[in-house]
Amino acid sequence: MVVVTLQREKCIGCNYCVELAPEQFQMSKKDGKSVLLKAINKKGFHTLKSPDHSIAENAEAAAKACPVNIISVREI
Repeated sequence: MVVVTLQREKCIGCNYCVELAPEQFQMSKKDGKSVLLKAINKKGFHTLKSPDHSIAENAEAAAKACPVNIISVREI
């Protein structure tokens, strides 16, 4: 299981996550912030749980590229 978490409120809209992991992220046209696709929002933490381990590599690249460090990726 891969768990990807995004603290959306802290997003500055740099677009790196979308460039590196377009299957998981896209930019909102409303506010210009990143959206974690298919995620559940709980108290500002948008979390995606996926059994597909192939998403981990791109999601980790997005997390490393994020200048405000608001993306985390865990494999459990």
